[in-house]
Amino acid sequence: MQVSRRDLIGAAAAATIASHLPQPRVNAADAAGNAPTNPATRYIAAYDTESPACLPACRRIVAVHRRLEMPATFFITGRTLEANVKEYKELLADPLFEVASHTWSHKLLRDNALCGRAVSPDEQRQEIFRSKELIESVFERPCIGLRPAVGFDNALKGAADTLKLIHDAGYRYVSSLLWGPDCSMPALIEPPFHYGGDGFPDLWELPGHGWHENLLKNHNRWGARRLTLWPSPMPGAIPNDFVKTPQDEFAVNRVFLEAALQTNKPHISFIWHPWSLHQFDPEMKMLELTFTHARTLNLTPATYASLHQSLTPTL
Repeated sequence: MQVSRRDLIGAAAAATIASHLPQPRVNAADAAGNAPTNPATRYIAAYDTESPACLPACRRIVAVHRRLEMPATFFITGRTLEANVKEYKELLADPLFEVASHTWSHKLLRDNALCGRAVSPDEQRQEIFRSKELIESVFERPCIGLRPAVGFDNALKGAADTLKLIHDAGYRYVSSLLWGPDCSMPALIEPPFHYGGDGFPDLWELPGHGWHENLLKNHNRWGARRLTLWPSPMPGAIPNDFVKTPQDEFAVNRVFLEAALQTNKPHISFIWHPWSLHQFDPEMKMLELTFTHARTLNLTPATYASLHQSLTPTL
């Protein structure tokens, strides 16, 4: 039995983007809403783009992606985009990239034990709707995905009112499962599932995996925290200290890439923040190491939009 931290302390977008990528299909979800295993594991580079410091970082990141012809999903907050519309449009209006929502201003849609309380229903509506409207206006293509601020350890299961807002806004997927059990790190390699049990069978959850990389570097200045499960389901993915070099960070990523392939997961995608990547590794050496290894393993480069399309091929 795993003993958690709390126990111890007592507490045309999808189709347009996907047309540029290889499209191996997976079978339909099972009755419980779980995606089947997929022999062609996808690798998705994804970025939570949420602050002014992300713009210079994205310039470096985009250059690496274009040089290596690696697709990506950029989850961007509405305020971040609004502050630099021209620059972000020049960077991201590329068929290689999906642009999806990271809410309007990075306010929480659900309580998170480490990061705070959810905002009111009225504020949630603004966070969900307003960001989508701006992204679609700027990039002139549908925005089908939403990654809520900080993410949660139970995704949005049971959050019927929030799911209804997301569904009514026209999103087709959310990426909210970004923590391991009991708000632990790392987030495990969970497969996609849909929210049929909450009344929304056409709304999919596409999880992120691994560490919030800013925590691996202590960029949030949290210091030592009780973040990991004991015993850990992935002990090889827990370094002995904060990572110090791009090679250290890649060594953690490598554990997840190889585990996803060996266990036949539909996808693997890390939780990256441009501002933190740039602060730690301005030359983006870690990206090159990670992308090169993903290709060495014959993982299929993808976006979240193309993953969603593979799960719903008739849409």
